[in-house]
Order: sequence, then C-alpha cells, then structure tokens
Amino acid sequence: MKKPTILLIEDDELDIISVERSLKKIESEYELHTAYNGIEALRLLRDPNVGLRPDVVLLDINMPRMNGIEFLKVIREDEQLKHLKVFIMTTSSEINDRSEAEKLGISGYIIKPLNYTENTKRSDSMDAFVQFHLRKILLDASN
Repeated sequence: MKKPTILLIEDDELDIISVERSLKKIESEYELHTAYNGIEALRLLRDPNVGLRPDVVLLDINMPRMNGIEFLKVIREDEQLKHLKVFIMTTSSEINDRSEAEKLGISGYIIKPLNYTENTKRSDSMDAFVQFHLRKILLDASN
C-alpha cells in the first residue's frame, strides 16, 4: 500500500505550521513535502531523482518569485503535471485570483486565515478541509 503524498507550496511559516498541525489529526499515513514558492515546487516535481507525484497539492496564491497563479499556468501546460489535484489557499478578498485559479482547473479552496482567533467559534478552515476532503483523497490514493 503506497503512502499518499501531499505537496504544500507556502511561503508563510505560520501557515505551514497550521497545515502541519491540521494534518496530524488525520488517521492515515502520508508524506508531506514543502516548497516555499512555485519555482521551488517545480524543481521538486521535475527532478527525476525525487520522483514526486503528489496526490494533492496545497497551493498558496500570494508568494514571492512565482505566485500560485503562475505556478498553475505552468503545470496545466505540462503533460506530466497537468492532472495534479490542486487546492488553493486564499483569502476571501482575492476575487480575481480565485476566478483565474478556477479557469486553471483547481479542485477547491481553503480560506485563510488557516486558524481561528479567540474571537470566533467557527472551525478552522484547514481542519475542515482535512476532515471532509483530504481524508477521502488520501484514503483513495493509498488503495
């Protein structure tokens, strides 16, 4: 049984920690790879020595060097990468970016901030994503 793989592309260390914390709550094994921008992610995906083909990509939109939209455009034109399941992590105010991402075939959204403040009782967006979507994707990938 293969271990499902997740590629997290995120430049904010606190958001990376939040994602890692949420992922620890699922009861299946997985491999997590992290890239801090689109260029670094492409290097990982195209390196034959790494052989990374993630079951899920969690992609931040706003990053330095190569942002999420630029990364999506590149992978959607690449025969080896165009079928990757990509979920973007975004703030609700980025309507243009969200619209552009939809045109590029994303699988869904995770709304930032990824954790909640003491002032709200709503559940964490990343926790909800992990519990309702990612768990099923990873279980399907491991079978």
